[in-house]
Amino acid sequence: MDAAWRIEVHGTVQGVGFRPFVHRLATAMGIRGHVRNAGGHVVISASGSPARLEAFVSGLKTSRPEAARVRDVVVTQGASDREAAGFEIMESEAGSGTSREIPPDLATCADCRRELFDPTNRRYRYPFINCTACGPRATIIESLPYDRARTSMRGFEMCPACAAEYHDPANRRFHTEPIACASCGPGLRFLTMTGEAALRAAVDVVAGGGVIAIKGLGGFQLVCDAINDEPVGRLRQLKARDAKPLAIMVRDMVTADALAGLTKADRLLLAAPSAPIVLAPRRHSVLSPGVCQGMPDVGVFLPCTPLHHLLLDALRRPLVVTSANHPDSPMLLDNVSGLDVDGVLTHDRPIVARYDDSVVRSLGSRSITIRRARGLAPAMLRLPAAAPPLVAMGAQIKSTFTLAEGHHAVMGPHIGDLSDAQTLEAYDAALDHLRGIHDIEPAHAVHDLHPGYLSTRLARRWPSRVAVQHHHAHVAAVAAEHGLEPPFLGVAYDGLGLGDDGTFWGGELLLATYTGYRRLGRFSHAPMPGGVAAVRRPARMALGYLLGGETTGGPISEGLTAGLSDREIIGRMIAKRVNCPIASSAGRLFDTAAALLGLCDVNGFEGEAAMRLEQAAAAYPATEPLAWRLERRDGLWVYDGVVTLRHLLEAKRDGEPVGRIAAAFHATVAAVTVLLCERAAAEHDVTQVCLSGGVFQNRLLATDALARLSEAGFEPYIGERIPVNDGGISYGQAAVAAARLSSV
Repeated sequence: MDAAWRIEVHGTVQGVGFRPFVHRLATAMGIRGHVRNAGGHVVISASGSPARLEAFVSGLKTSRPEAARVRDVVVTQGASDREAAGFEIMESEAGSGTSREIPPDLATCADCRRELFDPTNRRYRYPFINCTACGPRATIIESLPYDRARTSMRGFEMCPACAAEYHDPANRRFHTEPIACASCGPGLRFLTMTGEAALRAAVDVVAGGGVIAIKGLGGFQLVCDAINDEPVGRLRQLKARDAKPLAIMVRDMVTADALAGLTKADRLLLAAPSAPIVLAPRRHSVLSPGVCQGMPDVGVFLPCTPLHHLLLDALRRPLVVTSANHPDSPMLLDNVSGLDVDGVLTHDRPIVARYDDSVVRSLGSRSITIRRARGLAPAMLRLPAAAPPLVAMGAQIKSTFTLAEGHHAVMGPHIGDLSDAQTLEAYDAALDHLRGIHDIEPAHAVHDLHPGYLSTRLARRWPSRVAVQHHHAHVAAVAAEHGLEPPFLGVAYDGLGLGDDGTFWGGELLLATYTGYRRLGRFSHAPMPGGVAAVRRPARMALGYLLGGETTGGPISEGLTAGLSDREIIGRMIAKRVNCPIASSAGRLFDTAAALLGLCDVNGFEGEAAMRLEQAAAAYPATEPLAWRLERRDGLWVYDGVVTLRHLLEAKRDGEPVGRIAAAFHATVAAVTVLLCERAAAEHDVTQVCLSGGVFQNRLLATDALARLSEAGFEPYIGERIPVNDGGISYGQAAVAAARLSSV
């Protein structure tokens, strides 16, 4: 006797071709019934022999579309009460609750790329070609379930040819909500030209050394020839971006290999449906020096839309492709009239939600996320404890928010620095958009301890608030992403975060659960002359360590003169502790090392000094560490960074190459990390270690620390889908608040 099963599939299963996949699988296996979308998940009614149904459920998990992610499959078994003739795809049902999941945008698939350049195909050179495996999703969805009428494509009525494909279960575009062609879909415009003429005109401007703005998936982008110095310089002026490297988009993997030293892992990241920017060591190449500004890595990515494919195919050269925005403001969505560009290549498909490009980098067999945006956000995440409806507000820079209810969390895309008014407006708009789509009305707001963070102030809109310490949120994010059972050790290395003792932390060892933590170790204290000014000027921070750092060896009166005409004033500030907040920050120690080695006195952008230190160290692998001291102070294990700096200066005076000293400094921090964990493990018998914080964006440090920890018998984890920097704070806040509130 045949059985009838109700099968619910939860995860990223809408907008990724999952229902057509289910139809094909069921038809091939002789399963009868139907499939439909319901409030963000998929519901299948399936009839057949129990053996076939078992194989069918297994196939749902193992043969799914590449961009789909199956989180849970719930089966309710019963006897068949009617005989279905075949298998159908039903209309979607509206639904509510935390199961509602927005699929991320997907890069143009191989099938659509072939059609795009096939002169015999009716979508030949159509800039908005897509199918169930690719195209816009999160940037066009207004509400769920994900159907055309609930997207910004609802204003484009399908022509008979597109409608026939849309309704044909055997077609690759069956229920492809953004389906379109030149007869019925969005069109290009450049100045007074439209269609193919607009594209050719834009190509001519870029080929002639111009800078244009183009309307991408999640906002406008600035584009220019990455080989030509003049437009690269102009683009930097437009963005007021003097030093930070620019990302380049290349036509294919061959070109990417020619410009960057790609590993196998890098190539897999580049080719993923998310099509992120991948940071990799740059090769000596034809790129304008202004692209990387002397930095060691280049951010490279492949075309993510048909329009980008057409541009790269026509120009046959790498392009700078970066967000179009006014200085320190978010990516522009519609009005680019204030930008001094040579033309705007736009189209008439509205952008519902702003999404910048995602950024990742590989660490051997692992990878880390640096910016979670297009292609990655807002895919659903799991929480270790069931949360009441809440919103986690994140940090001040690299800000994100996370909405949560039950065991499900959705992290919004990267927003930026909340100190800018337009960024704050973008933050509010993105939060309101996802709150509405997910039908979550937060009962609680979760925020950082720092009262000056704008995200903390925003949390005051809610009467019920939960404060979470910055570094606890960092390590909880890693633990929650990997589904770890507490307790776990947390190694949090970043720039600054307010500690529960009123000082700034940033080089921390925590013994943590999701509800709380105990501080077991830290980096030694040093004053920050001028506060934020010391962050911008590593040379100032170096004086803080040399003249006022916490050490048993006494101050160091020599070693730094460059870049500090006000050294005497700063010395008096340190001596009298005037405007010199105390920090135990790994990030500030990296800044200091860079300044003492003459690599960077002033940070032109966040993290520049540490990046230049890593660049110098890259040529000297497997270098022995510098000296260090680990002592017990006030119940904590304290790494005396001044001892390491003293040895660094001695090596410099002895004529050691700067790069070798920089490599030794990295090895020192990695070795100290393991030693701190070994001290903690001996006392608390914990082997799970979570590495988090912006300092672990450093490939050299992260790979060395992970390897050393593994060799020492630990189980090390690092943020992979969740940003290791402050972009992951909101998810960690949500994990902590969920655990605390569920235990009340």
